[in-house]
Amino acid sequence: MTLDPLTDLPRIDGDDARWAAVQARDARADGQFVYAVTTTGVYCRPSASARLPKREHVVFFATAQDAEAAGYRPSRRLSADQSAAAARRAALVAGACRLIEAAETPPVLADIAARLGISPFHFHRLFKAETGLTPKAYANAFRARRLRAELGGAASVTAAAHEAGFNASSRFYDSSAGLLGMRPRDYRDGGRHAEIRFAVGQCSLGAILVAQSQRGLCAILLGDDPDRLLRELQDRFPRATLIGGDAGFERLVAEVVGFVEAPALGLNLPLDVRGTAFQERVWLALRDIPPGTTVSYGDIAARIGAPKAVRAVAQACGANCLAVAIPCHRVVRRDGDISGYRWGVERKRELLRREAGG
Repeated sequence: MTLDPLTDLPRIDGDDARWAAVQARDARADGQFVYAVTTTGVYCRPSASARLPKREHVVFFATAQDAEAAGYRPSRRLSADQSAAAARRAALVAGACRLIEAAETPPVLADIAARLGISPFHFHRLFKAETGLTPKAYANAFRARRLRAELGGAASVTAAAHEAGFNASSRFYDSSAGLLGMRPRDYRDGGRHAEIRFAVGQCSLGAILVAQSQRGLCAILLGDDPDRLLRELQDRFPRATLIGGDAGFERLVAEVVGFVEAPALGLNLPLDVRGTAFQERVWLALRDIPPGTTVSYGDIAARIGAPKAVRAVAQACGANCLAVAIPCHRVVRRDGDISGYRWGVERKRELLRREAGG
């Protein structure tokens, strides 16, 4: 006999054992499988109190998602229970987020789970399913946001690090580069000491600004007004040293412009990608979409293991500062409609037309 890892109850294997559980309306089988009725098109949990169907009309599925993928819908009672369960899960995760945010240092996973009254294994799985992040990644991303805010007004870098939850200086300086993309003192000073080369030009989609830090391309911006693009770069790095591109940099800009004109050629250049942990997961998934292909926001959410985070995926697309290089233009609504795009829907439509060879 094997035990189910989530429930510690005997695992029910085989259709005969599953049918016996349905006949007994065994609540211990709930969560291990669902059964669907071919004559009604609905599926139920094993303990459902509904009138038992004939055995020849019953099929089994490991999960509710599998049943729905096969075209079955939940029974009315199950649908109501699922809505209530979803609300309970959301409330649990919201409570966990508040605990993480209120903690002076990142709390231990087992401690949060104990506060919520669930096992560490179940908490970790639930949190990732609801947010798309592990509890540790969420804590790191929250501390990064908090650190950025504290660096803007703290009397010193040390004070900002302490307020952001870094009680040990060594831990702070070990992780600061990954959180900020530059030295913390430079970030606090609006990018002071950072050198960013840039150039503004024209392409068939309008004005284009290309910027490169010491780490790689940090901005590819599109628009109608070149001055506005430059102001956007200055707002992003207000105290960085902005250096107009020389002849060598102009060649890089030409390469980027060529890529924008023909995205299928690819862009073999390092990127300086800075964002939250969730945003970076979305952007990484976007770079795996082949030219000439579109996917939905829901598809991207599923690929990164956060199928319910569709709105957050759309927000991450909107936060992308590397037009075309991180191809958020290849993400459309589930019905195929070309929805919003940071640089305008018409530019998105034109990029997709080019990639399709139109």
